[in-house]
Amino acid sequence: MTEPRPGDSASPGKLPRTDKIPYGGDYNPEQWPEPVWDEDHRLFDQARIDTLTVGVFSWSLTQPAEDTYDFTVLDRILDRAAAEGRRVCLATGTAALPPWLARAYPEVNRTDFEGRRHGYGQRHNFCPSSPAYRRLSTALAGRLAERYADHPALLAWHINNEYGGACYCDLCAGAFRGWLRERYGSLDALNEAWCTTFWSHRFTDWFEIEPPSALTEHWRGPDHTAFQGITLDYQRFMTDALLGCFRAEKEAIRRHDPETPVTTNFMGMYRPLDYHRWASHLDFASWDSYPPLDAPPTMAALGHDLMRGLKDGAPFWLMEQTPSTTACRDVNPLRRPGELRLATWQAVAHGADTALYFQMRASRGACEKYHGAVIGHAGRDDTRVFREVAEVGRELEELGPVTLGARTPARTALLFDWDSWWALEISDGPSRLVRYQQVVHAYYRAAREAGADVDVVPVTADLTPYDVVLAPALHMVKGDLAGRLEAAAARGGTVLTTFLSGRVDEYDNAFLTDVPGPLAGLMGVRVDEWDSRPADVVNPIVLGTGDEALTTDARLVFEIVLPQGAEPVGTYQDDFYAGTPAVTRHPFGESGGEGWYVATALDQPGVDWVVRRVLARHDLVGPYAGHSSVETATRTAPDGTRLFFLLNHAAEAVSVTAHATAVDLLTGKQVERGEALKLDPRGVSVLRLQ
Repeated sequence: MTEPRPGDSASPGKLPRTDKIPYGGDYNPEQWPEPVWDEDHRLFDQARIDTLTVGVFSWSLTQPAEDTYDFTVLDRILDRAAAEGRRVCLATGTAALPPWLARAYPEVNRTDFEGRRHGYGQRHNFCPSSPAYRRLSTALAGRLAERYADHPALLAWHINNEYGGACYCDLCAGAFRGWLRERYGSLDALNEAWCTTFWSHRFTDWFEIEPPSALTEHWRGPDHTAFQGITLDYQRFMTDALLGCFRAEKEAIRRHDPETPVTTNFMGMYRPLDYHRWASHLDFASWDSYPPLDAPPTMAALGHDLMRGLKDGAPFWLMEQTPSTTACRDVNPLRRPGELRLATWQAVAHGADTALYFQMRASRGACEKYHGAVIGHAGRDDTRVFREVAEVGRELEELGPVTLGARTPARTALLFDWDSWWALEISDGPSRLVRYQQVVHAYYRAAREAGADVDVVPVTADLTPYDVVLAPALHMVKGDLAGRLEAAAARGGTVLTTFLSGRVDEYDNAFLTDVPGPLAGLMGVRVDEWDSRPADVVNPIVLGTGDEALTTDARLVFEIVLPQGAEPVGTYQDDFYAGTPAVTRHPFGESGGEGWYVATALDQPGVDWVVRRVLARHDLVGPYAGHSSVETATRTAPDGTRLFFLLNHAAEAVSVTAHATAVDLLTGKQVERGEALKLDPRGVSVLRLQ
């Protein structure tokens, strides 16, 4: 089910054409009296705002009744944008139901995990299997495309908004059974895949299958299931069900507009939806970046690189970020001076071809009225936030088209796999304390802070361009992946994986072989036992020997490793397995390849130690790896121009030594190799290498 089927509107990728990085964001003028629009556009000019995302939640405005469409307000919004020389990313508005639809067709309201049919309210509140929703949402998308396909302001189509959530109604149950028939073909195959001989679950009729919920296979919430196979398949099904809604709207648009690029805004590392299953259906990837403000900068960077990896390294759109604060958390810290600029340039450094905000003017009421905005309720242009937005707009305008279409020439890949994420976190062992996202981020962070450019790619990606493949927490191994990882090492590369990898097949059944299953030959180890302990139980690990030795801590899971050709690199210091390997290295192939196995959850210094030694084998440690606050990234433009980004995440100035002769595109200053280069607090340099 992961590959496009005949008839799918799969897209090889196409970005909107612009002559600079589009700058602006979500604009909801329908929330304001029309005289305010004049002031909005005056302020947009002042801030160099040239792109507006409109219509995101306008369904009840554009279709006030089932048989009535009213585009009067939307006409004025788009016409005004065109008159002011601005472009529009036009949303279909189908993420929030109008009240009349929910009343006329109650089955369109979702049924939750607890089995409760919801009444009307909130947003993202539709059943993806509802024929009424599918019919009416695609009709609206088609009407919009018919009306605005040739509008001079139209730059891109924005379908729905932040797809997510799940439904467990009878319509979804029926659709799930149909999905299972297509996936498995027969009940015998399904029973085998789900291991239904366990607990007398063998199905003899498709209608016996119910969605896995609090009323059926689950207890203590969505992650506690008696049958991982059915829960895993329901997550796959819901991904495909929502994707079907997107595809239906896209097809409706394409009947009237065959050219304008189409996207929907993702949410980075969002667990409920496998974005890799969506990627081929988007013309370009886009996402909304709202990292916790106390998270390390590599968390947002990982989201950017994940989005870039969805379309084989093509640039993506930063569809939303906050200019100041959010409004969806218990505590919503304010971005400090300089953080907005730094975050924007970080996105560009990692492949963003736009810089858009939510929101342009603060909402007057409801739950987002205190969400950050370029223009506050008072409409002032002398606030700190507005001045920072305007300064970023000036820089992007002066930069021009230099970065557009630029790609990242990475030689390090990090595998990101939703199936492994789901399977690991719904498993009843070895530990529910292990979180996939945290493990993956630890290894990504180590590589990025060592100065390596990283492509975050699916497990189906071509691995031939990479010298290093990081595959942390690769719990599920599917298809030919094990063979392709062996081939990467056989070419002289290094493959690293960790504890709880190589445990299950695509149906979440354990491999009937030694752990780490299909990865054992490459890693040269056998795992006979594993010890799972509470988070406060620490086992010291000694990595390396002599002057390079490091003592670090590990926790949560301690796999007991028997080398089968691998050599120990780190050893446990406590418990009955003290002195046994915790980290191993295995020579593989005749070209100097290696497989590294990390058998426990090392703390960040330990992960850093391991990853830097892997990168150093391939000369991939960057020139500024010694500066903990300095992030680097590389992009190569279509004309061959090489761009090197330096971002200082510290609140203090940093001085580094220029590693190459370059011109700083933000200041125009010539930088000579070996010269001192000062980065201001939260400062940025965009170097065009010579």
